[in-house]
Amino acid sequence: MKLRKVTAASAAALVLALTATACGGDDNKDDSGSSGGDKKIAVGIKFDQPGIGQKTPQGYSGFDVDVATYVAKKLGYNADQIEWKESKSADRETMLQRGDVDFIAASYSINPEREKKVDFAGPYLLAHQDVLVRADDDTIKSPADLNKKKLCSVTGSTSAQNIKDKLAPDADLQKYPTYSACLSGLQNKAIDALTTDDSILAGYAAQDQFKGKFKLGGLKMTNENYGIGVKEGSDLKAKINKALEEMVADGSWQKAVEKNFGPANYKAEAAPKIGDVKS
Repeated sequence: MKLRKVTAASAAALVLALTATACGGDDNKDDSGSSGGDKKIAVGIKFDQPGIGQKTPQGYSGFDVDVATYVAKKLGYNADQIEWKESKSADRETMLQRGDVDFIAASYSINPEREKKVDFAGPYLLAHQDVLVRADDDTIKSPADLNKKKLCSVTGSTSAQNIKDKLAPDADLQKYPTYSACLSGLQNKAIDALTTDDSILAGYAAQDQFKGKFKLGGLKMTNENYGIGVKEGSDLKAKINKALEEMVADGSWQKAVEKNFGPANYKAEAAPKIGDVKS
């Protein structure tokens, strides 16, 4: 009788131990983030481009942010499951190749050189290269007027080099790390013009602190086809293309354009067709 009691007690203890072990295993699984509710998606955007991608005390805003949020939702991620990462122009290909982000929507123009390193979904916006100058400067009315002018562009961006190669060979290129730094240089007269896409420039010109200080040159010098960058060979490309088509079809794309560019009196081109990259 005593032996049976000991055996029963031992069995009960063994059951309790196994139960505790099983529970501990589940707890560890939850902590690792492998449960569905804990999944995240890493998305690269610009942090310093008003109207396109900007980090503020209130969160993130801009056209690229709205596009990326829509795409992420179609991929199965809510807004609170997005991990936003700053993607400076010079870092974008490296971030995708290393797997730091799942995709990048950061005023990322599709071009042959970049397509050798990463894949692109889209395009989802057709912008044009322009210049931003001081409001009292009437000396730049054509691309040729940029010769012998100090022209600012962000390291890693193709904008200024495009002008020097094709339109103003005597332009004096000034490299700055960010668009915000270029803007400070323009305001302080360290440079004569800031060049990049008209969509980006319109966002800067529309900011309250800069109203009346700068103006767009109105030069449509190039076509800039914004795409969403993904790692080369990623199956996300097809899924993102589908999401972009749905965004245009249901009216969300147009709403995002009006929300982010309307205040700057910027009129975007019609939504481009997927795969239609304008030269």
